Amino acid sequence: MMLDRERAIPVVDERTARMVADVREGLTRRQKELPPKYFYDERGSQLFEKITRLPEYYLTRAERALLEAHADDLVSELRPRTLVELGAGSAVKTRILLDAMHDAGRAEEYVPIDVSEEFLADTSRRLRTEYPTLRVSTAVADISSSLGLPPRLRRPVLFAFLGSTIGNFDATSARALLARIRREMGPFDRLLLGADLRKPRKVIEAAYNDARGVTAAFNRNMLRVLNRELGADFDIDAFGHRAFYSPERHRIEMHLVSVREQAVHIPRVGDVHLATGETIRTEISCKYDRSSVRRLLRAAHLRLEHWLTDNGLFALAVASPRT
Repeated sequence: MMLDRERAIPVVDERTARMVADVREGLTRRQKELPPKYFYDERGSQLFEKITRLPEYYLTRAERALLEAHADDLVSELRPRTLVELGAGSAVKTRILLDAMHDAGRAEEYVPIDVSEEFLADTSRRLRTEYPTLRVSTAVADISSSLGLPPRLRRPVLFAFLGSTIGNFDATSARALLARIRREMGPFDRLLLGADLRKPRKVIEAAYNDARGVTAAFNRNMLRVLNRELGADFDIDAFGHRAFYSPERHRIEMHLVSVREQAVHIPRVGDVHLATGETIRTEISCKYDRSSVRRLLRAAHLRLEHWLTDNGLFALAVASPRT
């Protein structure tokens, strides 16, 4: 948010206006809520990368093992010239796909999409160094509303949506996002979707309540983002971290818990009152099985072609567009 020095009136850009609207809408709900996209400033992205290396966080290791086992075969069958990745982050797992495409002589273009411009720029610089012949076209976008893709892509395109990030969307929003991807797909394009599978509660909950407290720091980082971006006055230490699994809804919920009664002032939003023990939900993470993924894809006019899984921890789904 910039400041007009002559008038001392905040000048709000489109991103800040969207944030204000999201925060106002979320914090006036009966169950207060904030969108998980506001975790991901540069610090938040770095914290999440630490989470992926924690012993409790099985998701990244399980998905990486699947990619390493199947990337060559996928590239051989699908023959992509362009890789588009939603929620790219540091693109650690992406390199497995890019290496397979490079070895097959097909790594022509990579389009990483992420909400964090700083983190995306750093990732892109490193990839251009590692893959000198690869065209890297970044897209800073909030995938919940837009993909921000370049106008012309070299096809076929492999759209990769990894990390089970689809689980951060409720059923309605997940269908809308997948339909948005479907509209960008040509007849020979494919979607590679990572899905965290349903498993014992204690295994899932441990992944979101690590002993080192990295996930708790990641959760609280959202409040730092709002303080910096909106001028809010959240007391970071006045919020605890809570994550629990709902077997009925097949999802993890992550919350910030107010440790005392408090009022938070957010310019352009107003005062937000929280009672002791009241929570702000910051993330959901839905867990799937094959049938639920197939239903989700079908609702977005996609067809499940391949289902690649391990010992029940994680799955990769390959989907094609339905006519």
